[in-house]
Amino acid sequence: MQKEKIEALKALIKKSDNILIIGHKNPDGDAIGSCVGLGLFLKKQGHHVNVVMPNAYPEFLHWVPGHEDIFIYADQKEEVEQLVHNSDLIFTLDFNHFSRVGDGFSDLLTECKIPFVMIDHHEQPDDYAEVCLSYPEYGSTAELIFETIQGLGLVKDIDKDIASCLYLGIMTDTGSFRFPSTTSRTHEIVSVLLKKGAKSHEIQQKTFDSSSINRLKLLGKAMQNLEYLPEFQTAYIHLSQKELDDYNFQKGDTEGFVNYGLSIKDVVLAVIFKEDLHQNMVKISFRSKGDFDVNQLAREYFHGGGHKNAAGGRSDLSLNETIEKFVALLPNYKKDSGAAV
Repeated sequence: MQKEKIEALKALIKKSDNILIIGHKNPDGDAIGSCVGLGLFLKKQGHHVNVVMPNAYPEFLHWVPGHEDIFIYADQKEEVEQLVHNSDLIFTLDFNHFSRVGDGFSDLLTECKIPFVMIDHHEQPDDYAEVCLSYPEYGSTAELIFETIQGLGLVKDIDKDIASCLYLGIMTDTGSFRFPSTTSRTHEIVSVLLKKGAKSHEIQQKTFDSSSINRLKLLGKAMQNLEYLPEFQTAYIHLSQKELDDYNFQKGDTEGFVNYGLSIKDVVLAVIFKEDLHQNMVKISFRSKGDFDVNQLAREYFHGGGHKNAAGGRSDLSLNETIEKFVALLPNYKKDSGAAV
């Protein structure tokens, strides 16, 4: 990290008593781990800190130390608005554009005159932050939180709870260290976190071995709906609103489903389409191997984006029409991008 940015961050933190940390809508392990981990760290430095998520997060993340103190904007709008207005400094973690916190909350942040610090690893960051620590080459924002703490010269203040939060963020956003974004530096950071008290087996178990019977049955339905297009080295899963309702779908239940498509031999592109009639859209998750750029695909055709090998998007068409659009794109996408499909 650039020394001048760390010095600017240090100056902002030093003069800020009340600090607010915000994660993105539909928070995942990296958002929760990064935000709570940074929050615990800043509290140890003597600051008053609050953490806010735009909406609820999956139950399998409820083990995170201090998660019960997280404010949920969707349920506590007045309290969050007051927190924003009373803050001296606002961190936005694991996102780089206000639209990622959803309508309403986005407007609140846009109108805010309080200085922002962005720490994120997604491409094409917006320019709202006074200090912008944006490094897309990293596999997780949690790694960047560690690098920030190290840049401040305060790794000694990382305790077991902070280490556990950061380990969670790194583990989940690197696909348990399977994604190409996992580097030697990733493992160096994880080594420090383990020495600080993070228990790998416990975190893995609490995060991945806490499925409900309904989630496992929904996974079975997803596997039944798995489609394989060998001519394009592509696999996709589709789940209708009725199918989600039949298995009492809860937020986070389909986490990781898309990776089953990617586990098929020779597949380089995997997608899951989830119908959401409550929001009149189809939610889409893309995963890829090698040089296939799903960030480009999601941005160009499905109002989304993310990383080269992992991205999200949405469609305002019906579920069937969205799938038809996607399949129809594959021949042209192969020709236009030179991708491996």
